Amino acid sequence: MAGGLGTRLRSVVFDVPKPMANVLGRPFLEYLMDYWIAQGVSKFIVSVGYKRELIIAHFANSYRGITVTYVEETHPLGTGGGMLLASQNLKTPFLLLNGDSFFKVELHKLIEFHKNKDSDWTLSLFRTNESDRYGGVEIDQNSQIHTFRSVKSDTNALANGGVYYINPKVLSNSNFISGNSYSLEVDIVPKLIEKKRKFFGMEIDAQFIDIGVPKDYLEAQSLLKLS
Repeated sequence: MAGGLGTRLRSVVFDVPKPMANVLGRPFLEYLMDYWIAQGVSKFIVSVGYKRELIIAHFANSYRGITVTYVEETHPLGTGGGMLLASQNLKTPFLLLNGDSFFKVELHKLIEFHKNKDSDWTLSLFRTNESDRYGGVEIDQNSQIHTFRSVKSDTNALANGGVYYINPKVLSNSNFISGNSYSLEVDIVPKLIEKKRKFFGMEIDAQFIDIGVPKDYLEAQSLLKLS
């Protein structure tokens, strides 16, 4: 998902869309693609909106031999609307990624967890003292998610890492309309949980980098240098 306006980062990254922010001389999105290609991803569908022509011109139809296609948001669709647009023709489980965060999730472990739980939608979770920023998540003893909300008071809380493995059947008969604007976190996930779809969270102790705000964007320069 690379269609957002990136308003919080505009003071330091103002001339390109957020996923194209310069990190050590390269667009942040290249680091994401490099990592997921190494994990076995063989195709990218990029949801683009704000200054989308810069992303399309840079990656064109292929990156390191991997096919890249685009769905274009002619008006802001939010995280949920962008996901619906990009996934509307997918028939097999797919990986959904935020274009402004890097979470070192081992894909084979995520898929194995997803299958073992017979999950419809699996979230990768990490521990943080800023769960209100990332979206606090509560799981039961079986790792199933029954609520999806911000938890402002918790420390060392589980939070959404923005790496999802999704069976597209979970969206069938959901009444969400492709092309409409939705928030993934506010509209889509909570409503699907209410409909008793099976959501699970896998806690992962791995490097997490977010470039959503100037402080963390500047910190990413050193973190990715060490990766």
